[in-house]
Amino acid sequence: MNRTLPWIVAGLSLFLAFYFYMQQHEAESRLAIADKRVAEMDAALAQEGQAVDSLEELVLPPDTMELVPPGGAAFVDELGSLSESDLRRLKQKGLHSPEADLMNDLNRKQSQLIPAAGSMGGTMTIRDSRILNDRYAMAYYEDGHNGGYMLLKYSVSNGSISWTVVDNSQL
Repeated sequence: MNRTLPWIVAGLSLFLAFYFYMQQHEAESRLAIADKRVAEMDAALAQEGQAVDSLEELVLPPDTMELVPPGGAAFVDELGSLSESDLRRLKQKGLHSPEADLMNDLNRKQSQLIPAAGSMGGTMTIRDSRILNDRYAMAYYEDGHNGGYMLLKYSVSNGSISWTVVDNSQL
């Protein structure tokens, strides 16, 4: 019994080494096949991209290839910043610092505006909001578990702000 135990351990070790070698070899083979498929798909996409580019030249005249957004609509960077005319209109309606006044009022009234209740003990709060123009704002709300977006319409009269939820999309 004392002499057979080392032989059993050695045999088991050799079996495990062979087994893991075969598993590694199979995984490497599958990876090589997947890499080959990805390379084939990349080549096919590159060919399709070239075909689309050549068709665009035929369809659109060269002077319309460059699209310029309308003035004041540099969308991503300026989304949520009021234009000078929006600021002037809101100041005429009684707001001293329109963006700050609107954001502060929205944060004060968020519990009445958020159309969803918190879950699992969470409290729905507005995490990000953007004033879009002199009538609309957009806000993201969540409780740590669930969330959503709201499109809000606001009106200002004598420095008093009232909010209405126009649309809501829960995530």
